[in-house]
This record gives sequence, C-alpha cells and structure tokens, in this order.
Amino acid sequence: MERDHRAFLEDLLSTASPSGYEVPGQRVWVDYVESFADEVRVDEYGNAVAVHEGDADTDASVAFAGHGDEIGFVVREVTDDGFLTIGRVGGSDKTVVQGQHVTVHTDDGPVEGVVGQTAIHLRDADDDSAPDIAEQHVDIGVEDGETAEDLVEVGDPVTFAQRVRELEDGRLTARGMDNRVGIWAAAEGLRRAVEAGAAATVYAVSTVQEEVGLRGAQMVGFDLDPDAVVACDVTHATDSPGVPGEKSTGVELGEGPVVARGSANHPALVAAVREVADGEGIDVQLQATGTRTGTDADAFYTARGGTPALNLGLPNRYMHTPVEVIDADDLDATADLLGAVGAAADAHAPFGVDI
Repeated sequence: MERDHRAFLEDLLSTASPSGYEVPGQRVWVDYVESFADEVRVDEYGNAVAVHEGDADTDASVAFAGHGDEIGFVVREVTDDGFLTIGRVGGSDKTVVQGQHVTVHTDDGPVEGVVGQTAIHLRDADDDSAPDIAEQHVDIGVEDGETAEDLVEVGDPVTFAQRVRELEDGRLTARGMDNRVGIWAAAEGLRRAVEAGAAATVYAVSTVQEEVGLRGAQMVGFDLDPDAVVACDVTHATDSPGVPGEKSTGVELGEGPVVARGSANHPALVAAVREVADGEGIDVQLQATGTRTGTDADAFYTARGGTPALNLGLPNRYMHTPVEVIDADDLDATADLLGAVGAAADAHAPFGVDI
C-alpha cells in the first residue's frame, strides 16, 4: 500500500463517525476523492457520491459503496455525581466496553473519559457477567453533575479511544475497520478505474447510518440508479480461536476479498466479478448468504424496482470490538478488483438474468 493511500486509511480510522454523527469522517472521504472524481455530491444526511463520467457514448454504470458510519455510544444522562450513562449506537458489544478509554465528541471538542469497571477485588466472585451498556458509566474525572454538564451534553456521541496499530505480516488493528475499509476500497476502486480509463460511468459512495438499519443506502439507492452496485463491507474471518464450529465459513485473513453468493447477490454480477478477478489474477474467497448479507447490498438490490447488487467482503477478525484485525494485502486486492470491475463494466452490463 502506497504511503498516501495508507495515510488516507489512517485518517479515516482515526476520525470518529458513529451513526448519525458521520460528518467529520465524510469530510475526510470527500476531500480525498475530490482530487480524481469529475464530481462529488453530498445529500442532506451526508451520503457522499463521487463520479467518474466515463465516455459519453457508453451507456453503462457501476457503483462501489461502503458505509462511513461506525458503532459507538451516546450520552443518555449526566448524573448528579458527574458520571455519564450511555446507550448503544448500532451493535455495540457490552462485553468489551468496561475498562476502556473513550472520547466524548462534543461541539466544543473532545472530552476524554473511561468506562468504569469495579475492581476484581470488590466484585462478586461468582458473577462474571457483563452489565448491559445502559448500566455502565463513563467517568470523565469531574466531581459533580454541574461541572460535567459544562463539558458534555445529552446526545453527544462516544467512541473508543484507539489508534491504528501494525501487527505482524501486514495485519492492521483498530476500532472501526467496519467499515472504513469499505469506503477506503470504494474510493481507491474509483481512483484505479479512472487511471485505467474506464469507459463506463463509475460511482464511489460513502453511505451513512448503515449500522442502524441501512438507512443511507436506502436514500442513495433511490436516487443513483446505476446498472449495478458492489457493496464493500467487512465479513467475518473465522480463522481465529473461539469461533464456534457451526459459525465457521472458511473465510481467512490473507486469502483475498470475499464474493458473496445467494440472496441479494445478483448471479450475473457475481459471475462478472469472479471473471474479472480471474483475469486479473486476484484470489477471491466465496461465502454463502442464503437469507441476507447484513450489508448495504440488502438495501441497494431492492431499490427502484431492483438493482443488481453484490456484497464484496473484506475478512475481519473480532468485528464490533475495539481491536478489529484485517490484512492490508486483502484490502489492496479489494481495491484492485473494484478498479478492474469499473474498467470492465461496459463489457459486462447490463446484468439481467435470462429466463
């Protein structure tokens, strides 16, 4: 991964953007794609779309979409003692919250805190259960509620305070890989399609509020109307200890992006992406999604009477924790594949089925 592309990824990962509070992260994404897109537009809720116009006489279009929001928390109440009670934003996991450093993102700037954890010496030795998030609290270090209310407000978003770290063999860890890697890949896929001289119109999209119900994709899917959408998101790598056998999919870090099959994933688009990957020498893994993908693909494929869609996954360990782990080579391969799909879109469109 080249230095400026890596810097873009780290900027995304270090910028908090919980669902409903995505503006700072969307600004990072827009600033990056503006340098190579013909047009960038943003709607009223912050969904961002970058466009490569392609050739005027080519009637084909494809969109690469990731979601720019992340899970997190929100301040529910400031107590008289100066502690903050919190609620979920998206699918936050109660078992990994206590004992963590967090940042409260206020209109006046960040306020640092910790999620309190009663010391092991003082807890019931027979009870190892984690309390619900609504029963946990953030300690920002003040002595009373009046002082706390001078610093934070009900409704301020809260995220884990984590930085990007390098592990061995090209692995990266951070909070919010889900789904900064998807919007990174969408942007980089667009850039690589532009460099390849794509004749088709190619869109890169960063949606909002996926983690609370695919809301942004529903908005964009109504307006955009491409021939096909590739939704880029993380998917579970099941190659680490502790994954129940019945949950294993065979997906591994370092073995390439994951092409989903079934449900929302249009068979003609699946075939086209696999053909492009084979032609480019890009290894892909397969995953079965018999009912739903759980990604923006589920919203895009029913838009405007039906839009061929595909969920292209990036293997990710420890999803929805502060220590998500991905392989940088998988991420680069995902962007390469998207760029090649954009460059070949006119040869594969339209993506209907023959009956």
